[in-house]
Amino acid sequence: QVQLVESGGGLVQAGGSLRLSCAASGGIFSISGMGWYRQAPGNQRELVASISNGGSTKYADSVKGRFTISRDNAKNTVHLQMNMLKPEDTSVYYCYMEVWASLAIRYRPVWGQGTLVTVSS
Repeated sequence: QVQLVESGGGLVQAGGSLRLSCAASGGIFSISGMGWYRQAPGNQRELVASISNGGSTKYADSVKGRFTISRDNAKNTVHLQMNMLKPEDTSVYYCYMEVWASLAIRYRPVWGQGTLVTVSS
């Protein structure tokens, strides 16, 4: 019923910037936390950034000072502004949202399809 559609990935040179976006659609009552994970081949999926309903943010140490997460509650979207990209940022990025969309089930995590970010050196 609920789906997250990601956009903004692509190929960029080291030092460049990309802005990822993720929009939720479907019957949604409310969205709590939002965030971004990434997973490179052979690696575990790791949390990149998260933002609470109240606007509190958390970042992985590796991206602090370079990435900024934001949300637009009116549009049910979350963004990840990525600056000063490094080759080690290369990964598939997945957005997630904790969505309440069922009368029977409270908040549950919903994942985007993933978007590939490739940073060349």
